[in-house]
Amino acid sequence: MLIVFAGLPGVGKTTLARALARELEAVYLRIDTVEFAIHASGFVGDMGPMGYMVAYGVAEDNLKLGRAVIADSVNPIAITRDAWHAVAERCGVRCVDIEVSCSDVDVHRDRVETRLARENLPGMPDWAAVVAREYEPWATPVVQVDTTSGSFDEHLALLIRAVVS
Repeated sequence: MLIVFAGLPGVGKTTLARALARELEAVYLRIDTVEFAIHASGFVGDMGPMGYMVAYGVAEDNLKLGRAVIADSVNPIAITRDAWHAVAERCGVRCVDIEVSCSDVDVHRDRVETRLARENLPGMPDWAAVVAREYEPWATPVVQVDTTSGSFDEHLALLIRAVVS
């Protein structure tokens, strides 16, 4: 199965995606990690879809090996979402979309600013970049998790139920 996480930076998707990957012993692909590695290689210029294209290929290789794959990215527009679905379709596996949000703007902003100060990785967006980011509404069914309320364990349990059903 392919499990595709989506949501703006700072909502908690990476924390949940990593935990779910551990629980399911799934391959974990994070677009930020791919893009940071490309930057570290000396690449200069517009990244465009490069990070996503690399991740689609790695996901497909692992799905064909029978491994569950968790893809962690902002996944903000229909074209990236459709591309993940195409990977799953080519591999003949189920695709589960998970959208993580944080409906409390103050909490969300604090998470973004705290992470920026803590991690300070190249390309990591600040609050202004997060709120300015294009993010299209979903047109397909999606499991939704709002990390503003409830515990981490409750969110993880919800996700486990959603993917194993």
